[in-house]
Amino acid sequence: MGHPQHNRLLAGWDRGEDAALWDLGNGQVAILTVDLITPVTNDPYLWGQVAAANALSDVFAMGGAPRVALNVVAFPVSCEPLETLRAVLEGGRDKIGEAGALLAGGHSLDDEEPKYGLVVFGEGAKDRLWRVSGARPGDGILLTKPLGTGIMITAVKAGLASAEEQEALEGTMATLNDLPRRLPDSIAPALRACTDVTGFGFAGHLLDMVGESLDGEVDLAALPLLPGVMGKSALGLVPAGCYRNREAFGGRVREMRKYDAHESDILFDPQTSGGLLLAVDPAAEDAVAALIPGTRRVGRFVEGSGGLMVR
Repeated sequence: MGHPQHNRLLAGWDRGEDAALWDLGNGQVAILTVDLITPVTNDPYLWGQVAAANALSDVFAMGGAPRVALNVVAFPVSCEPLETLRAVLEGGRDKIGEAGALLAGGHSLDDEEPKYGLVVFGEGAKDRLWRVSGARPGDGILLTKPLGTGIMITAVKAGLASAEEQEALEGTMATLNDLPRRLPDSIAPALRACTDVTGFGFAGHLLDMVGESLDGEVDLAALPLLPGVMGKSALGLVPAGCYRNREAFGGRVREMRKYDAHESDILFDPQTSGGLLLAVDPAAEDAVAALIPGTRRVGRFVEGSGGLMVR
């Protein structure tokens, strides 16, 4: 299948970006994305919130503002009460409103496996968009949310997570990645590139950012983690996606000291509604990190050949 070509299509599925970009011709760009997930919690309202935050994140990761959302839902109407579906949709509606967008409709179908998500239309200034590429040697690598959602979801489903661990997991997944709304104009130019950490895990998405001319140097001990995640990984509570990501990206990851496999699982753990991964001018790292509580500097970009070095 050939790549789509049009002079107003600034980014499509072929370029590794978080959303499609369409030039509106007035200095503004339309940001278009769709995402849906299966249940990650037994609380339907919370699942709706997480699924909506996960979909809205793609617009925020491009530096834009969500404007309009459409529900996309698959639901087994013959074996689940409609009250459950109503709670899912209410959770999504409330998170959409929190993001400053409008819910304008959607589409549903009958399916044995429940799924929920959004189509999102957003906007951003053409000269202020963030792309997955653009990092420079010396830029700091910042991460706005803790890692480990895939491992902890597996632990919750196995009944091996404490109430406190589950609360921390659900809280981070339901949190919006709304950095563009918080970023002052005075430091906006210091943010060189951005993506959100989702299904390809921390390593996969960071490798998207380094391209072919940079490396990412990462301090494993500096990575923010959900409570209990390393213990769960040591027990083998690791989702299948983690192994797929390790197989796909592990060849480009160089460990600068010896780690046990469960220690490095966190690099490949697929995330649901993960944080933003940022390339930031070193002079502005502290100012940017202060905008989102819990943001950590986890490494830096250096000249290289498209790899990840873990210390």
